Amino acid sequence: MSDVRSAISADMPRAQRELRELVAFRSVHDERQFPREECVAAANWVRSAFLDAGMDSVELIETEDDSLAVVGHRPAPAGAPTVLLYSHYDVQPPGDRSLWDSEPFELTESRGRWFGRGAADCKGNVVMHLLALRALGDDLAVGVTVVSEGSEEMGTGGLEALVQARPELFASDVIIIADTGNAAVGRPTVTTTLRGIANIVVRVDTLSGEIHSGMYGGPAPDALAALIQLLSTLRDEHGNTVVDGLDTSQVWDGIDYPADRFRADAGVLDGVDLAGSASVADAVWARPALTVLGIDCPPVVGSAAAISPTASARLNLRVPPGIDPQTAQDALEAHLRAHVPWSARVSIEREAIGSPFQARTDGPGYAALSDAMKEAFGTDVSSAGQGGSIPLCNVLAQTFPKAEIVLMGVEEPLCRIHAPNESVDPREIENIAVAEALFLQKLGRSDR
Repeated sequence: MSDVRSAISADMPRAQRELRELVAFRSVHDERQFPREECVAAANWVRSAFLDAGMDSVELIETEDDSLAVVGHRPAPAGAPTVLLYSHYDVQPPGDRSLWDSEPFELTESRGRWFGRGAADCKGNVVMHLLALRALGDDLAVGVTVVSEGSEEMGTGGLEALVQARPELFASDVIIIADTGNAAVGRPTVTTTLRGIANIVVRVDTLSGEIHSGMYGGPAPDALAALIQLLSTLRDEHGNTVVDGLDTSQVWDGIDYPADRFRADAGVLDGVDLAGSASVADAVWARPALTVLGIDCPPVVGSAAAISPTASARLNLRVPPGIDPQTAQDALEAHLRAHVPWSARVSIEREAIGSPFQARTDGPGYAALSDAMKEAFGTDVSSAGQGGSIPLCNVLAQTFPKAEIVLMGVEEPLCRIHAPNESVDPREIENIAVAEALFLQKLGRSDR
């Protein structure tokens, strides 16, 4: 390991420069917010960087959602396996810039971390791949395919469609999805499950129009109050998610997630209890979870003394492996219709569903990666779930059923991905890069 560690450690100043350049691209795949040229420039940067890191060929492929996928290849020696290294260069919008302590698109070093939008999710993983490939140079005994997506954060499915249309570009034996991370800094963790998604928008109507709260308040059915009462039926008295007909008793059998660490990771205010009676690990990785994403109703500022005739909410239902997302969405709609108060009119708009994912952990790729991560971090590897969804994993699993799919990366909880002041710990970039380089070496040797 010493040669790999030394090479990557010496290359970290370059990695910081590269991440600074990459973060500077405002690569949000949404022309309503930022010009498309920002994504195009980022894609070209990634293409050039992977060519410089030793890939034989790298091309930009326009997908059906108008994003550019960066796809590169370095063929495998005869009889050797091929590893696909995934990342994405698009990012979440920065949101309210007044909540940032530094400019979102300028990489800023503070308190031993590097801050900037995409520093962790997922440009930090792009740089991690570059470090691993450069450390090995010509000492590669496996084939490598690199894929960097341009629209992952928008969820518009361009890369998924490309995999289905041109599977030959992505054919591989082991697929490394670098878009998750360790349970904590320095604690090597492989993600083995992802929750699916089954969203619904529910609307409640009770009156033909607004009416005066003084003249009619009391017996007049308030649509906003009806919606609030309806939403309250989706949690029990302890705060657990409850949906009629949906199993919420699953348990997690991997790494624990201590409540005090979860409180710190999530920024729970002092004195505020956690919701639910299950363990944190059960609640975030093994059970359905219902979140109210937004409500349409009169705002406080400018509100009148009037009873609302209509109100609506967007509901986010996360679904663990073992539960079909269509079944979950059906159950959620049935629950809402059954529990609406005062015979109010209810209309439901269903959004697209996403299936949960569970990785295989019994293959040579998983074993080699576990050994490499243990060697890189100096401690045993754990498995964890991920509350989020990565639809690409299911498409790859369906397209390449014999391939092993492993999720890892630099995005530990302190990164605060998708939030203001996103950051990455450079030690995570270095150690994950060492692990990936060692994994590529081990997999090549095991195949000889």
